[in-house]
Amino acid sequence: MKEEQIYIKNNNLKIEGLLNRSSAAKGVIICHPHSLMGGSMHNNVVEAIRDAFAAEKYTTLRFNFRGVGGSTGIYDEGRGEQEDILTVYKYLQNIGILEIVFAGYSFGSWVGAKFIERADHSFAESIFISPPISYFDFPFPKLINKIKMIVCGSDDQYCDLNILREQINNSNTALKIIPDTDHFYLDRERELSNILRTSLNNQKN
Repeated sequence: MKEEQIYIKNNNLKIEGLLNRSSAAKGVIICHPHSLMGGSMHNNVVEAIRDAFAAEKYTTLRFNFRGVGGSTGIYDEGRGEQEDILTVYKYLQNIGILEIVFAGYSFGSWVGAKFIERADHSFAESIFISPPISYFDFPFPKLINKIKMIVCGSDDQYCDLNILREQINNSNTALKIIPDTDHFYLDRERELSNILRTSLNNQKN
């Protein structure tokens, strides 16, 4: 896999990303965990998501939210970060990616949820990894049938599984639980990647 470092202009900001281009017209935007807690596009879970989609011939674009790594600007409590998603979304469209999937981990899933709630733009599907519902208010009632799958560890410190099940009970969202796994997926990255690949393969059939 060969990723190209790119910089995408967003008004007065620039967003740093890593792009792995596929010949197919389908791609995924991958969002990282909390910017103020060490989150970046180089996170282990972000890379596991990238590996799964790249193996299934998707163009992958992972990027740093504003104020992280080579992205300029400062943390904006999720508001400006939604604009960062829009920036990379339009970038993929401009290079010919017609089917765009959203995949967000932790804080990245919350920013994605707020973006999807606005309904300005439409993802082909959305996947949330360990949404931290114990700390952030997710607009699940407005996301009914817009989230294809949620993956969570059985021992996740930031996602109350009982509350999560209640929130998605009346939706078509699939919930996959990885046993004996917490929020950080250390040494469980391959299992996570395999779950994502299985879901993508089932979609083909």
